Amino acid sequence: MAGSVIILTGAGISAESGVDTFRDKNGIWSRYDLREVATPEGFTANPALVHAFYNDRRSQLPRVEPNAAHFALAELECLHRGSVLVVTQNIDDLHERAGSKNLIHMHGELAKALCARCGARHEWRGPLSTDLSCPGCGIPGALRPDVVWFGEMPYHMDRIYEALSTCDLFLSIGTSGSVYPAAQFVEEAARAGARTVELNLEPSENVYSFDEAVHGPASKIVPAYVNRILSGGTEV
Repeated sequence: MAGSVIILTGAGISAESGVDTFRDKNGIWSRYDLREVATPEGFTANPALVHAFYNDRRSQLPRVEPNAAHFALAELECLHRGSVLVVTQNIDDLHERAGSKNLIHMHGELAKALCARCGARHEWRGPLSTDLSCPGCGIPGALRPDVVWFGEMPYHMDRIYEALSTCDLFLSIGTSGSVYPAAQFVEEAARAGARTVELNLEPSENVYSFDEAVHGPASKIVPAYVNRILSGGTEV
């Protein structure tokens, strides 16, 4: 059956590639005050600190590689007869580098800059600072990381909810189940009649909302589940 598959991914899928997670015991928010580096107010108060935080994370991108879970999802998109959409909460570029094409970054992208004045987005691999001018409008000091901060609306929500309303299979991979609105996607998919499956290192906070749960390292359980879909072991 050539059904529609929606896949939500979180920090857990990239953790095995060496990308820091946020909410684990030794995650990013155990070392930084999110109010200082991940809010509009923090950026207004100390843009240099926020730029330094994201510059450090951006500089790490060339040192990490997609893992077997990223490649498996790209393979699913390529071989599944129906549609496959990956909605990621991650701001890294590992899905793209693994080959995923139909992809939404709901929390933005680390390798892009956003102009707070003209709204233009620019590919950006180097460091950002308040000394730089927007390549579009030329206004100095207006560039910020193109990431969604706490208190801001995630990107492409209309497109995401539209896709959830017609999906046949919803997979949640490497998410804590505590970040909204993403934590509600399973309910939206279930309301549409989709089968819902959690693939996670350990049970999430909303694991009981899913029809099925498989727990273990993403690099092992995601390729196995993709093989199950492609071989017809899960009806989609």
